[in-house]
Amino acid sequence: MAKKEVNSALKIVPLGGLHEIGKNTCIFEYEDEIILLDAGLAFPTDEMHGVNIVLPDMTYVRENRHKIKGMIDTHGHEDHIGGNAFHLKQFDIPIIHGPRLAMAMLEGKLEEAGVRDRTELRTVKPRDMVRIGKNFLVEYIRNTHSIADSFTVAIHTPLGVVIHTGDFKIDHTPVDGEHFDLQRLAEHGEKGVLCLMSDSTNAEVPGFTPSERSVYPNLEKIIMQTEGRLFITTFASSVHRINMILQLAQKHNRVVSVVGRSMLNLIAHARNLGYIKCEDKLFQPLHVSRNLPDESVLILTTGSQGERMAAMTRIARGEHPHIKIRQGDTVAFSANPIPGNTIAVVGVIDKLMQQGANVIYGRSKGIHVSGHGCQEDQKLMLALTKPKFFLPVHGEHRMLVKHSQTAQSMGIPADNMVIINNGDMVELTNDSISVAGKVPSGLELVDTSGSGMVSDRVLSERQRMAEEGIVTVAAAVDWNGKMFATPEIHLRGVVTSMEKSMVKKWIQQRFEEILALRWQEFGQPFNGEKPNMDWGGLQEAIERDLARNLRRELRCQPTVTLLMQIPDEPPAKVSDGRRRRTRTAAQQVAS
Repeated sequence: MAKKEVNSALKIVPLGGLHEIGKNTCIFEYEDEIILLDAGLAFPTDEMHGVNIVLPDMTYVRENRHKIKGMIDTHGHEDHIGGNAFHLKQFDIPIIHGPRLAMAMLEGKLEEAGVRDRTELRTVKPRDMVRIGKNFLVEYIRNTHSIADSFTVAIHTPLGVVIHTGDFKIDHTPVDGEHFDLQRLAEHGEKGVLCLMSDSTNAEVPGFTPSERSVYPNLEKIIMQTEGRLFITTFASSVHRINMILQLAQKHNRVVSVVGRSMLNLIAHARNLGYIKCEDKLFQPLHVSRNLPDESVLILTTGSQGERMAAMTRIARGEHPHIKIRQGDTVAFSANPIPGNTIAVVGVIDKLMQQGANVIYGRSKGIHVSGHGCQEDQKLMLALTKPKFFLPVHGEHRMLVKHSQTAQSMGIPADNMVIINNGDMVELTNDSISVAGKVPSGLELVDTSGSGMVSDRVLSERQRMAEEGIVTVAAAVDWNGKMFATPEIHLRGVVTSMEKSMVKKWIQQRFEEILALRWQEFGQPFNGEKPNMDWGGLQEAIERDLARNLRRELRCQPTVTLLMQIPDEPPAKVSDGRRRRTRTAAQQVAS
């Protein structure tokens, strides 16, 4: 056994969640066994045209699927469980362990995707220990976060204990009364923790993160002072926040209409599991609340991050089929923009104000607190666990650097920690931590159709079409390289200094020139025998040359698409040596 510990290293490979926000996914590999921790997704940027979901590159997992023994889910946020349904279409995961709320949400996702039978879901409770394979024993430790039923995990390996904090803050007055199990962390710290992997999201923010309970009086003040309709938007997964809003609505005699599929689903799961407790009559559909006095209505919506298709965004754009903003409405954003979403959120706020709404937003209003620990929370985690090695995770690069500095201030040597990128393979032994290699770590982009992945080439083409437009040329060509008729040319989104009619004429001239030039390369004059034509090569060459001419002469780079109709058969040869064209179907019908 001693020899095994010396010669074998624990491999830790984060595939997402580093130098970014989202798609948190991590591999733990020991000898011939792999366990996965979380399987998150991210949402596309504006440049990712037609992309619905962003996933980490799972090439390494697919190549080593035979080693997969199971998965650990720490909590139910989309950036931690949202990728499971997509991954199970590519490889089996024998078993997934996770909290009750996360498993309830995940089961619905897997059933919708048709992959529920590809894995077994098992719920865990605080301090449960589950065996995964022969090398991993995973202990679930209750923590506090912005979603109910969230866990830190202690992974027992042949080399020692690795603690992964999951997403956390240290809330001493949790709304649901479920306190962070700091005692268990301290016990592990006394016995010895080989490595701590810790949430770095708020590593740059000094102090402690305020308790979720601090939001309650500020929300109540808004509800009490609002005389007309009140809209509140927050994260759909913020169970504690939603529960407080529902309690306050009931206390102040407002009915609640919930708008947004994700929020409806989460409230349903949370009520079934007892995390949200309220009377059925509190909820009223929109068509009922529409006929009630404005001062007795609260509309709870998704869209706090300015998501393009979310309810609040559609309301702000005036595109929601059932809700229109009226003068005197109040809209409260009980969430701060995630980095990268600020512009979208500000745009939504502006549109709401333009329609006459009173919009309440910003940190100064005190209606949102983070679910992630600040520097003092992180210091307490380090002090309790006393790790030998430290690996900052879950954050952008500057956050990881700052977290490592905090760890050094707590006495962990700089040589005992590494700052890594997605795809870096960390090797952990009893005596060292190092980056030993790299695995594929890019993006996998899921099309809006949900039917397949978008390659880099396709995405590049979509970006070019969106930015430069598209030129379509439809032409019919005979066996001698001549056109049957004038080609049809269509321009979409193309911007030049020339008039469109002049551009079309220029394109026609260039097309005819290129066709005549390239025909000799891909075809030959008709000689009575069926020519050996490379129609595909001819089409690609014309598209490429035409695009090059557009770029050089008109200073634009649209995507060029050639729709080329080719004849079915060469013209027939008559006995006197002359050629005779075969009649088209239209000519035959006319006769």
